[in-house]
Amino acid sequence: MAIRDTVGADGTTLVYRTFGDPSARPLVLIHGWAQSSRCWGDDVLTALAADHRVIAVDLRGHGYSDAPASGYDDPASWAADVDAVLAAEPIGAGAILLGWSYGGLVICDYLSVHGTAAVDGVVLVGAITSIGRGEAGGRVGPAMKAAIPAAMSEDPAVALAALDSFGPALTGPVDDRAGAWAQELLGAGLSTPPRVRAALFARATGHDGLLRTLDVPVFVLHGTADTVVDVTAGEHAATLVPDARASYWEGCGHGPFVEDPQRFVREVREFVATVPTRTAEAHAVR
Repeated sequence: MAIRDTVGADGTTLVYRTFGDPSARPLVLIHGWAQSSRCWGDDVLTALAADHRVIAVDLRGHGYSDAPASGYDDPASWAADVDAVLAAEPIGAGAILLGWSYGGLVICDYLSVHGTAAVDGVVLVGAITSIGRGEAGGRVGPAMKAAIPAAMSEDPAVALAALDSFGPALTGPVDDRAGAWAQELLGAGLSTPPRVRAALFARATGHDGLLRTLDVPVFVLHGTADTVVDVTAGEHAATLVPDARASYWEGCGHGPFVEDPQRFVREVREFVATVPTRTAEAHAVR
């Protein structure tokens, strides 16, 4: 594992971690709201890195990346951040972008600006693809609705209570294995500045048109019992994308990679194995 950083278009320092063989197929992991690149868990990252170049990003305002005053409501800023990470690594073309929750929206922001020139496929995990009132691709569940606005409070007691109650929706039932993981997810939420937690929701962006015209395969992985991002958001994306495959986990919540890491790794690897590897020349003409 190596910790690296790059600078986005507006001067924001973006930190990311890399795992696996640099010559292997790149798999870029983008976390969700108020989380970090550590959300995936070491076992999942290690398993995925067995046959992929895993690049786990800390989004602006999260983890060890800078938390600038602005840019959270601007799709172009998110697009530029992802582009900066891809440009900093020896990817060239052929990346698989995997986004959890808000990470799915960030991926759509990137694709809406840069297209699929560097991308072979997309994985959406409990993800939104749009945001704002009436956007079917951004439909949230009761746990998310209950946590807002308290989870964005500057008062630590108020924020802690909201994020703590929100935690089980991320992890599902917590056993000895998942207990430390749950604490890490809670810690990431608290360490994300309240102004950043709020700013991520201060925009309305629709990506249905993008999804209808995507020319790469998309894998939608969503729990049917997700109370953070409603499963209908995932179903909506799957109905729009021309080449969509879907796996709906019965009874699973918002964190499939927490509830069943082995199944998560297996399904992601199986999907990636079906995605054609395009040559640099093929990407150049897209």
